[in-house]
Amino acid sequence: MVSPTTDNLRKIVSRLFLFSAVAMLLALTSCYYDNEEALYPVRPGTNSCDTTSPTYALTILPIMQSNCVSCHSGSSPQGNLDLSTIDNVKIGINGHHLMDHVRGANGYSPMPPQGLPSLTTCDLHQLYAWIIKQMPAK
Repeated sequence: MVSPTTDNLRKIVSRLFLFSAVAMLLALTSCYYDNEEALYPVRPGTNSCDTTSPTYALTILPIMQSNCVSCHSGSSPQGNLDLSTIDNVKIGINGHHLMDHVRGANGYSPMPPQGLPSLTTCDLHQLYAWIIKQMPAK
């Protein structure tokens, strides 16, 4: 068996190092994925998630109708909370810990419950913005 010379070993080691460096560079730059909804939350039918001037009529009512009033309205609403009017939504926010339920925080059951579509990130941002802006009707 022929033993490799020092020059041959250096060539082999330098080629392995170069190959390893190129492979690592390719691995670090080629596998990149972002969740578009998380980065750019958009309500269906709109171009952006507008949180600058949310109103009940234009912003919150559609969220409530899409996600809440099917269970929280009528003569015997779930959790004894009717979310079909602005006054009732305000009561839910102020007295029934509605946002804790929406987030499933502080020991409250998450809403909507499993099996139903969750609120989008945009919905949550708009609800928070509406609350911060004193819950305007129009």
